[in-house]
Amino acid sequence: MKVLFIGDIVGNTGRKALKATLPHLKSKYNPHIIIANGENAASGRGITAKIAREFFEMGIHGLTMGNHTWDNKEIFDFIDDEPRMVRPANFPEGTPGTGHTIIRAGGKELALINLMGRTFLPAIDDPFRAADELVSALSKKHKCILVDFHAEATSEKIAMGWHLDGRASLVVGTHTHVQSNDDTILPQGTAYLTDAGMVGSREGILGMERTAVLRKFTTQLPVRFQVCEGKWQFHGCVVDIDEATGHARKLEKIRLMEDEWIME
Repeated sequence: MKVLFIGDIVGNTGRKALKATLPHLKSKYNPHIIIANGENAASGRGITAKIAREFFEMGIHGLTMGNHTWDNKEIFDFIDDEPRMVRPANFPEGTPGTGHTIIRAGGKELALINLMGRTFLPAIDDPFRAADELVSALSKKHKCILVDFHAEATSEKIAMGWHLDGRASLVVGTHTHVQSNDDTILPQGTAYLTDAGMVGSREGILGMERTAVLRKFTTQLPVRFQVCEGKWQFHGCVVDIDEATGHARKLEKIRLMEDEWIME
């Protein structure tokens, strides 16, 4: 099974990049299943039903979220009715939506889990305990399991990778918007990448307009962040999974730049 995972899609610029690149990526890699992080898709904060539909129409099969899940209040109107979208599973019990789902596409099945870290992020339930409970339950019926760990601290992400080695097919980090260079297959067969990166403007700061971010750092005054409309970059990864074992055979990073990329 081949799975394409797409890093945090940031605002209109990210959606533009996705529209430009996804057909070529599908042609080159022939992924059975495509997963993307959509928590920044609506003006950098949250997601709307319209945007989610656009992603599904483009060919994305599953969406993960993160700490900006609830920033666009429209999500409360549709998250319980959209089985292809998951929010962090370690949000408190009773939170709308679900933290895991089964994605069926291309004749394949993939168990999808979303978790959120606790270091340098708002207080939330233990992601390691949630991971244990979900992976234990899902692995009874599903060999192939993908975990999007939306976290700030590199150490917390690496810890989750080792914690799930041999139990998940891919543990991939999101949230920092900076693609890491530590893609690897861990000893027990789990593919791991600390951060997939983002799909958004490379001329901004983490996808947001530079001036406001710089003003925040230099004055400590409140500012309003807006999505940068500059040239885009596309970050993600492709994992090849052995369906018999659920172990990863290959992990490849994807890094494309507007006006500079050539798809072989």
